[in-house]
Amino acid sequence: MEKTLDQFKENETGIVKKILVQGRIRQRLFDMGVTPKTVITFKKASPLGDPIEVLVRGYSLTLRKGEALNILMEVTE
Repeated sequence: MEKTLDQFKENETGIVKKILVQGRIRQRLFDMGVTPKTVITFKKASPLGDPIEVLVRGYSLTLRKGEALNILMEVTE
């Protein structure tokens, strides 16, 4: 099942299928380690839903919801 990272629930894990945006945001995501075939676990969202915290390559990363909606994921759990 595919969905964007912003649609994940707490402790849901998936694999990055595709980055849906180009330019500076794409490069920023790549610089943070968010690349295709990377495993990401959604940890939690702030009380208002933005930003979100995810686990990527063994470290916690905070993303804005606008960034997360550009990350197409394959759900694994």
